[in-house]
Amino acid sequence: MLNISNNSISKHVNTSKYNTFTRVEGKVTGKVPLRLIGGTFVIIFIVLLMPWTQNIRSLGKVSTLNLDQRPQTINSIIAGRIERWYVKEGDFVEKGDTILYLSEIKDDYFDPQLLERTNDQRLLKEQTADSYSNKVQALDNQIDALGEQKNLKLQQASLKFKQATLKSEIDSNAYLAAQANYKIALEQYKRMKELYDQGLKSLTDLETRDLKKQQTKAYEVEALNKWLGSKNDMISTKVEYSSVIMEYQNSLAKTNSEKSSALSDKFDAEATVSKLKNQYANYKFRKGYYYITAPQDGYVTKSIQAGIGEIIKEGEQLISLMPATYNLIIEMYVDPIDLPLVHIGNQVNIQFDGWPAIVFSGWPNASYGTFKGKVYAIDNFLGENGKFRVLVRPDKSSPAWPKALRVGGGTNGMMLLKDVSIWYELWRNINGFPPEYYLPQNKTVDKNEAK
Repeated sequence: MLNISNNSISKHVNTSKYNTFTRVEGKVTGKVPLRLIGGTFVIIFIVLLMPWTQNIRSLGKVSTLNLDQRPQTINSIIAGRIERWYVKEGDFVEKGDTILYLSEIKDDYFDPQLLERTNDQRLLKEQTADSYSNKVQALDNQIDALGEQKNLKLQQASLKFKQATLKSEIDSNAYLAAQANYKIALEQYKRMKELYDQGLKSLTDLETRDLKKQQTKAYEVEALNKWLGSKNDMISTKVEYSSVIMEYQNSLAKTNSEKSSALSDKFDAEATVSKLKNQYANYKFRKGYYYITAPQDGYVTKSIQAGIGEIIKEGEQLISLMPATYNLIIEMYVDPIDLPLVHIGNQVNIQFDGWPAIVFSGWPNASYGTFKGKVYAIDNFLGENGKFRVLVRPDKSSPAWPKALRVGGGTNGMMLLKDVSIWYELWRNINGFPPEYYLPQNKTVDKNEAK
């Protein structure tokens, strides 16, 4: 009996009749618990001294290394109406294969002879521009002719002015001579009158001298009149010279104005020709966009648009295409607190969704079904999920990743860090300390391996 209570029944019950009481009271159990407790402590102590590989666990997904190897959507460059499909989901297409055909829905492009008519308009505008060029050339010739005519007329007016100047000088000299003759005739008349008054000369001689005086006076007046006329002619030739210059300037200004107008019309026609060329090229390229083709080899994964006769807009998505060849990588996301522990070249153990694996997080070498990789790149900015993205490429020194992997599949990665004891790892987690911070010796990735 245990004799726990003060009221014992051992005096009232004969326990020898019962085998159970005999066995229990006769059993010795003092050494067994001590051995169990001691063995447990020894095992725990040994386990605590065992090595443990620190790691950063993170979920991720399968992606591709190059941007042109990732799934893409094929868009329509123009608006149109779906007339015919040439592929279905799951088909393999090569670069340039036709995917679907669109018809036009905008009335600006309904004309079946749109290219021919646009080209005719361009040719007519080019002829118009050539006509304006010929007109500009004719006006240039006219300007040259006006210059030659101006020079000739100025030479003519200059000669007239010189002739008038010489004639004015001659008439001036003749007037001076006539004045001198009149003075002489006047003096002779005076002397003759004195002789007549003295009775030495007859009245006839006096009248002859008086007549001579009147004639010289008339010659003087005539010479003065001719001299004034010559001066007037000289002024007229000078005015004519100025008129020639003014007339040429007016004609030249008018011709230059016509030339400027012709040049403006020519430039406007050339601008229209350039616009029509651009329009013709746009129409020509637009006709080529009626057929939607594959930009590269790949598989049609999903049809975003379906049916015949459906109207689509510019830039609208039609189908999604997965490139046929690609280099796989893993996109992992780590917390900012773990970012200083991540370096390019760090080894990563990866468990892919759909591949059975037995994982021992602290003993990566004992894990089964995991694949190895190395950190290829680390983003320098925080993602929308509040974590940093890390790209992991295959480790070529380890077995290759499964060929059946598909882009977008899930992964569970363990980024391996420093080897420590289990007791230290437990103590670190209890205190909330981060893993050991250290810098690996090889912090860069070989470029040849990255390819």
